[in-house]
Amino acid sequence: MVVAAGVESMSRVPMGSSGGDLSDKLVERWQIVPQGISAELIAERWDLSREELDAYSYESHRRALAAIEQGRFEREIVPVEVMNPHVGALVEVDETPRADTSPEALAALKPAFVPDGKVTAGNSSQICDGAAAVLVASDAACARLGLEPRARYVSFGVVGVDPRLMLHGNPEACDRALSRAGIGWDDVAVVEVNEAFASVALQFIADAGLAERRADVNPNGGGISLGHPLGATGARVTATLLAELERRGERYGVATMCIGFGQAIAAVVERL
Repeated sequence: MVVAAGVESMSRVPMGSSGGDLSDKLVERWQIVPQGISAELIAERWDLSREELDAYSYESHRRALAAIEQGRFEREIVPVEVMNPHVGALVEVDETPRADTSPEALAALKPAFVPDGKVTAGNSSQICDGAAAVLVASDAACARLGLEPRARYVSFGVVGVDPRLMLHGNPEACDRALSRAGIGWDDVAVVEVNEAFASVALQFIADAGLAERRADVNPNGGGISLGHPLGATGARVTATLLAELERRGERYGVATMCIGFGQAIAAVVERL
């Protein structure tokens, strides 16, 4: 048995590089840029407008708020009691989805990375704290302990792509995972792609040929609305995918996310 878990306290610890010989060599050899710049490059190359990025982000919040209202996250959230000398609080609902946002509010935000850019704080994943875990067990362990598995990993796909663009490898990783599973997109009911930036999600939808199935991609919101605590996101995406497969009574789902410096990973999950 294995517990795959991750935690990130991004409100306290800034993410970045400490520099040094390795970082300098990466920048010199590959012209590595911050991920926000890569998100801008993707928006430019895939001809994505600021309006499209903002519209996707607004929809992410709308979906997340609807999912909370309908109790869709209750099976995957562990309530945490946060105590201080004055007030005790039970955190049992994600704080990041914004009921007060609007297309107008998103449109009013300034570009975050370049003065004339399209990527803003509103169409990027949120900086937040979080933790998540997945329990993985063999058939023998399940039989020995009387556990009933909810799903199984069918296949995986990992790729390396242009490290300057860096965030666009999800479609290729999915293609590898689907090929190894012997299935296609028509067999997949739900897709969870990490919303590192709206441009990344929209590029994935376009290149994967899922434009007509956007309702099946992140149906309960994603990193833009639910947040992206880096170390926890993989397990969180997996939990959300499985819960949605169970809610729909469907068999196959795909979880995918980009990785810094030009990588991407995907997994095909089968509900049992």
